[in-house]
Amino acid sequence: MSANELVGHHDPMRLLAEGEIEVVGRMPWSSNATFLVKIADDSGSTQAIYKPLRGERPLWDFEPGLHRREVAAYQLSEEMGFDLVPPTILRDGPMGEGSFQWFIEADPNVHYFTVFESRDELHDQLKTMAVFDIIANNTDRKGGHVLLDTNDHVWGIDHGVCFSGDFKLRTVIWDFATENLTPSHREALMRIVDQVPMRVAALLNDEEVQAIAERARWLLDAGVLPYDPSGRRVPWPLV
Repeated sequence: MSANELVGHHDPMRLLAEGEIEVVGRMPWSSNATFLVKIADDSGSTQAIYKPLRGERPLWDFEPGLHRREVAAYQLSEEMGFDLVPPTILRDGPMGEGSFQWFIEADPNVHYFTVFESRDELHDQLKTMAVFDIIANNTDRKGGHVLLDTNDHVWGIDHGVCFSGDFKLRTVIWDFATENLTPSHREALMRIVDQVPMRVAALLNDEEVQAIAERARWLLDAGVLPYDPSGRRVPWPLV
């Protein structure tokens, strides 16, 4: 499923990048300033999630600019052919530069755990997300960061704390540990193992870019999804 099929719009990236922005309200329970906005042009409108640099709390282990990592996650998903991250762009907004991500209409009571337990036919999508999170080095894959849209497409959101040069993987997706990578997973990894695409690399520092390629090579060589013998590589809260 392409972004265009998801949104039913002829050019969703252009709408995000060029449409007029109207702030609808602040999203609750977010550690950083996060806003629901409406973006519209002559061809239509959509809702989006706006995360401005100005609203970030400083972190000791990540440089300022978590919004750029949101965009890098979208670009990585697209370069690997995974289509897991909603369309996300970098632009100026009412509070300055930030990321704008297409808002996914989803039932808040449906998350990773409910999908895994009740929708066996969607396990391939969840397993692909596990591969993606390893390469992106996601430190915060909570169950609630996995959304299911009305077309049964699985999406991942909240990627601001990804791409550290140090291996910091924390995720709830451990149910596929020790399972073999599929041929499509291996093909996706081969796309980035020798050279991380510029659309991703331009948003990160050199150490982080090198670490992406190293994780891709490590996973290719292993041929299986890893497991966590410590049982501690999980975020909190889990959902």
